Amino acid sequence: MNDKIEFDVIDEHGPQPFRATFGELSAREIAREEVSGLGSVTIEGEARPGDAAGEYIVDGRAAFTADLTCSRCVDAYPFASNSDFHVRFRPRREASRENEEIEIADPEELDVEFYTERAVSLRDLALEQIQLSIPMKPLCDENCLGLCPTCGANRSREDCSCSESLVDERWGALKAIREDLTRKKDV
Repeated sequence: MNDKIEFDVIDEHGPQPFRATFGELSAREIAREEVSGLGSVTIEGEARPGDAAGEYIVDGRAAFTADLTCSRCVDAYPFASNSDFHVRFRPRREASRENEEIEIADPEELDVEFYTERAVSLRDLALEQIQLSIPMKPLCDENCLGLCPTCGANRSREDCSCSESLVDERWGALKAIREDLTRKKDV
């Protein structure tokens, strides 16, 4: 099967199914420091003409595995994603330049991408879907306690003897105001 979605083929032959597996993608291509390793990536679905002139609709599923770094404890953990996606491709307006910003006026336009070439790389589409599937702040566990700010111990795995309440002296002025308010309430 082809490694591209070709709009000319869709125009001539109708909806175009696609399926590709990429095992050679590197974590560097994702350009996210949270990704320490990337397994194989599978993308599949169908591309068809849309309602508007020059519009194409792509519905599919992207599946991949990766090793992510927890935002709290900085340990690597396995992550798997198997998610559906929906993208509309519309031609870039003639007057538009490549880096020109296009205002999104309608919430339905959030899934729109603009094209200048009449083909979309499945590899690029897969990389985009990976980016969208990775959490902004990956966590190895929702209850991860993270690292101790003093000694750096992983508090989910070990106890540390550091003092629990470290007070930043810059907040001292607010402490005095709090004490005054507490005294006024007691009176």
